[in-house]
Amino acid sequence: MTGNLQVRNDAAQSRYELTQGGEVLGYAEYEAQGDTLDFTHTQVSEEHQGEGLGERLVRGALDDVRAQGQKVIASCPFVGSFIRKHAEYGDLLA
Repeated sequence: MTGNLQVRNDAAQSRYELTQGGEVLGYAEYEAQGDTLDFTHTQVSEEHQGEGLGERLVRGALDDVRAQGQKVIASCPFVGSFIRKHAEYGDLLA
């Protein structure tokens, strides 16, 4: 499953969402602290687990954080693990 996947920031719900055709397949919740986002929880719908969607979601979220000139705190173990595996995102850590 890779076609038409989009990552969007739903600021009203304080989360990034991975969507396809309007359906939310996963989300990464955060708490905004000034120009820093503390990622607290990441979830992918049960029927899509194991498809790499969590990584697509986190990569898209972190790319957006970088574009906004913000930093991150990785309270969510999944986000922390992703950043450790992908050193190119290490500079985003607050």
